[in-house]
Amino acid sequence: MRMEITNVSEYEKIAKQKLPKMIYDYFASGAEDQWTLRENRSAFSRILFRPRILVDVSNIDMTTTILGFKISMPIMIAPTAMQKMAHPEGELATARAASAANTIMVYKDRNVVRQLVGRAEKAGFKAIVLTVDTPRLGRREADIKNRFTLPPSLTLKNFEELNIEKMDMTNDSGLASYVGSQVDRSLSWKDVKWLQTITSLPIILKGVMTAEDTRLAVQAGVAGIVVSNHGARQLDYVPATITCLEEVVKAAQGKVPVFLDGGIRRGTDIFKALALGASGVFIGRPVVFALAADGEAGVRKVLQMLSDELELTMALSGCTSIEQITRNHVVTESDSNRNLSKM
Repeated sequence: MRMEITNVSEYEKIAKQKLPKMIYDYFASGAEDQWTLRENRSAFSRILFRPRILVDVSNIDMTTTILGFKISMPIMIAPTAMQKMAHPEGELATARAASAANTIMVYKDRNVVRQLVGRAEKAGFKAIVLTVDTPRLGRREADIKNRFTLPPSLTLKNFEELNIEKMDMTNDSGLASYVGSQVDRSLSWKDVKWLQTITSLPIILKGVMTAEDTRLAVQAGVAGIVVSNHGARQLDYVPATITCLEEVVKAAQGKVPVFLDGGIRRGTDIFKALALGASGVFIGRPVVFALAADGEAGVRKVLQMLSDELELTMALSGCTSIEQITRNHVVTESDSNRNLSKM
């Protein structure tokens, strides 16, 4: 008898059973000691609610506007590479389940970037997400142990017919070798400006975690910021993204929208992020695991479960619209520390 899925985390257990160990580990693991991987989740548990009562919540509106586009809920799909390792239909299944996000990395060969940006524009993408936290690939020890490389049936489709190196299957992790050969370690703010000269699409920076970089991003004219630690796959012992969120939101001063990526598994997590100033959240691993477990139907169910949980959290907190979710609806560790210092 098929098990009834009641929350998004249950898809990971199914995916672990279905996927080859090398592929599951690639999607699931983090960098080095994986402290940040665990912290991305556990930090949410230290944020508590301050619900309001006796509010008419018979009608709840979860619609919101992102970069001028109205969407049904503040839940979006994070840029996640190589989804065909999870399911034969890969990104196509995910795109059918929701409007897929698009990501791009700036490669040594700027001509490659020009071609990728051109393809994105022609395909009708509405924004470019520039991942900025990978000047080098984090040390993912599971990939090293598994000598990770792409399954022979799969290719990096975006790079077909481009003159780039193939993934090395002999050296530690093939992915580390490939990225090491292609990513420009000299990437800097001037390259953000350069990217703006070759596209009219809004550029969102993914991988911002500090107030200092937020201010620089605003000065650079980006359209939005994603607070992200790359799913805890880059630098271990950075804080959970939910812990960094409020610092970034305050530094942005409302000039650009701030989004959260990392650790989202519940509608309660989404509510907490919105209360701390996020304009929306991105989900990554839950989508990939649901895709592995049940294809497009799995991704649809993940989005529906998170939507249902967010709606319930809003109702039980006394909020009938996204705009009504405020900082007063949550209490964090920093609030507790401030209260103690006043005593």
